[in-house]
Amino acid sequence: MFENESAAGLQAMLDGDPEFRRLYHKHRRLDRQLHDADVGVLPMDATARAGLKREKLQLKQRLQTLWDRRPASD
Repeated sequence: MFENESAAGLQAMLDGDPEFRRLYHKHRRLDRQLHDADVGVLPMDATARAGLKREKLQLKQRLQTLWDRRPASD
C-alpha cells in the first residue's frame, strides 16, 4: 500500500498523523496474517479469513481517505 508514493511523503504522514500511523500498522499486521494463512503457517477457516480481508479493505479505504486529505507539500 502506497508503494507508488515517495518514501518521504509516506514517512511524513506516519510521523504527522497518529490515526494514519495506527491504521497503517494495523493494515500491515492484517496483511501478514493473511499471507501466513495463505501459505499455511497460520491455520484459519474461510469465515475468519473473509473477516480479516473485509477489515483490511476497510482500513485501506480509510487510509486512502486520510492520504487524499493530507496537506499539500511545498
